[in-house]
Amino acid sequence: MSDSASYSPPKVWTWEQPSGGAFASINRPISGATHEEDLPVGKHPLQLYSLATPNGVKVTVMLEELLARGYSGAEYDAWLIRITEGDQFGSGFVEINPNSKIPALVDRSGSAPRRVFESGSILLYLAEKFGAFLPSDPAKRTEALNWLFWQMGSAPFLGGGFGHFYSYAPIKIEYAINRFAMEAKRQLDVLDRHLAAHEFMAGGDYSIADMAIWPWYSGLVRNEVYGAAEFLDAPSYVHLNRWANAIAERPAVKRGKMVNRTSGDPARQLRERHDASDFDLRTEDKLKV
Repeated sequence: MSDSASYSPPKVWTWEQPSGGAFASINRPISGATHEEDLPVGKHPLQLYSLATPNGVKVTVMLEELLARGYSGAEYDAWLIRITEGDQFGSGFVEINPNSKIPALVDRSGSAPRRVFESGSILLYLAEKFGAFLPSDPAKRTEALNWLFWQMGSAPFLGGGFGHFYSYAPIKIEYAINRFAMEAKRQLDVLDRHLAAHEFMAGGDYSIADMAIWPWYSGLVRNEVYGAAEFLDAPSYVHLNRWANAIAERPAVKRGKMVNRTSGDPARQLRERHDASDFDLRTEDKLKV
């Protein structure tokens, strides 16, 4: 690795060494499948292939919220995709998401399977499919979508930017950490100021905007990702913490956060979910799927 103080970019970049620190195995400069592997298919109309990263949690929270509201058509199978082992580069996964990122969903309720990839797209697809968690009033709908797409555009600076250089990078680079800490704090301030005047992101109603933003920014201020809450002075964002803690107490959110989880407290892991009863019938064998 070159000394950053003396590094000059080459005229044409080539991939000569792994990059990505703790997640180096998931990064490469080309797309496409690395091996043949069909995806499993369960009994429900909705088939989810995911992992309980913040992006994955968005979708399992949405599905559990739909089921809690009585939408039986939202029953789903959640299959574990081990991204550090390359499951996302199997031919079956690449077929439903050519970008090889989790989560990916297949809706088999119609005449032909329909693939949906990118977490924000999945949230919007499910909201429109079931007519839930997205306001019907045009002004309120627009506000919810404003914040949904704000999250999609902002999170890469938080995760791939701040989270990577602060927590995962193989070396600590002061300039990179300072640059992305500034942006992370700016985003926290955006949310805190907005939530000072609103119960939820789109106003008075809980929506897909909250489901998109909560896994990333609640995880940060509640010190569940990166271990940086003190570094970023997270307790000072009072309104953001109020919102984050309130959503964390929702039963559907607690269930959704467990699905496809492979780390942390084993009691809070449900590595694969194929029936609502799986939450109550977990055993050591199921935890080791």
